[in-house]
Amino acid sequence: MAEDNDDRTESATPRRLQKAREEGQVARSRELASFALLSAGFFGAWGLSGMIGTHLQEMLRNAFTFNHATAFETSKMLEGAGAASTEGFYALLPVLALTGLAALLAPMALGGWLLSTNALQPKFDRLNPITGLGRIFSINGPIQLGMSIVKTLVIGVIGGSAVWNRREDVLALATQPLNVALANTAHLVGVCCGMTVAGFFVIAALDVPYQLYTFHKKLRMTKEEVKREHKENEGDPHVKGKIRQAQRAAARRRMMAQVPKADVVVTNPTHFAVALQYTDGATGAPKVVAKGINLVAARIREIAAEHNVPLLEAPPLARALYHNVELEREIPGSLYGAVAEVLAWVYQLRRFNAGNGDRPVKPTDLDVPPGMDKGSPSEEEEAQEAADTFAADDDTTGVSA
Repeated sequence: MAEDNDDRTESATPRRLQKAREEGQVARSRELASFALLSAGFFGAWGLSGMIGTHLQEMLRNAFTFNHATAFETSKMLEGAGAASTEGFYALLPVLALTGLAALLAPMALGGWLLSTNALQPKFDRLNPITGLGRIFSINGPIQLGMSIVKTLVIGVIGGSAVWNRREDVLALATQPLNVALANTAHLVGVCCGMTVAGFFVIAALDVPYQLYTFHKKLRMTKEEVKREHKENEGDPHVKGKIRQAQRAAARRRMMAQVPKADVVVTNPTHFAVALQYTDGATGAPKVVAKGINLVAARIREIAAEHNVPLLEAPPLARALYHNVELEREIPGSLYGAVAEVLAWVYQLRRFNAGNGDRPVKPTDLDVPPGMDKGSPSEEEEAQEAADTFAADDDTTGVSA
């Protein structure tokens, strides 16, 4: 267990904190709650002392007023007791309301409100006596005992000092008139209670950081747990790679299905192959419907030959189209002239195949801007193409029909 705790050196992740909260585990400080309740009660009684005193005086006046009829009639006595109870309730109601509000708001200062049924579920491992003894004799036991002793000493010293410093005022109460003595007594009680509340503030100020430290220490994670959670959140890199590869393979199949519909395939002739399509009467420019290098280029040429799509060897144009035009995108204006010559050759070739006219001469020396011809494929492009090529050896499924 000690080694396991030593391995937990990483702070809890947001997901771990959220899971702990769902299980009913949040940072809590009983001393903070006690301080909030005492503060609400003290300041409530102090601030509302006038109203409370009025109700208490009315209650005492009714209780000590002698009435011959009331003394010998049970119903009258009950009515008097009910009236006294009502006055007492009205006197304490504001203080009770403030303390109740403090009890609800105090948790928000540390861990927030939490309503979880997981904390109410029975856990039979808590009945294990060995585990219980382990908790008793763990390091937390002496710490809690020490904090209880410190709390008692702080409250005792503060309360005792408050009374001792005013011992002469306490002794003088016996010689004062009743009204004056009652007022001074209330003042002395208020001062002593205020000092006690101040003592609880000191204790809460010490307990809150300790509880936060203990809570986050208990939720610490090992490096392996953090890595495992990261994989669960972001996905295993190997699995994500397989998914991306499958997506590219699906895109490749869709691309290959467009090759038979192309007007022409421009080749390197070995490294590159780009299929172009142009719809007569369309307002847009010709677009690239398929492209690839190496094995993919070879497969594009095979499919084009199977479906009688013309092949044209134009290395600079093939390289420029591959590097500068994405799939299903129109060609840029700088390549309009070269592609127009290619399409003109395609239309002439169609007329020749239909028995009209002479065989056209393949265009050469096409006008391709030097900056668009980036040469042979890079090592990175070739490696990526090789990794993705025919992921399941069936990229061309459905394109041969």
